[in-house]
Amino acid sequence: MSWDPVFRFVKLIPRGRVLTYGALAKALRLPGGARSAGRAMAATPSGKGIPWHRVLGERGKILIREPYASLQRKLLESEGVSIVESRVDLKRHLWKPPQKSALKSRTEKKRNKK
Repeated sequence: MSWDPVFRFVKLIPRGRVLTYGALAKALRLPGGARSAGRAMAATPSGKGIPWHRVLGERGKILIREPYASLQRKLLESEGVSIVESRVDLKRHLWKPPQKSALKSRTEKKRNKK
């Protein structure tokens, strides 16, 4: 399975906002749910500009192991995301993905520009 649709969707998450693995899986209808989203994020290629650090566990918890957990925390804090005890306040920083119709129109506009 190609994780490219996951990587494209994660690139839409704006600075200072986060998304959970479960919400990512639900938005893309990934078979296997949050675990599949976690596998995709673990396979993120470096140097491609994919903001992997903006995807968190349920209730905003940083789930990855060190040393990447510290890096994720630093990157999120540099974007203005407040973290307390390895948790992000989702009420303040959770990103609500646009509806599918908005995503389709945005994609069509990009195609028309080319």
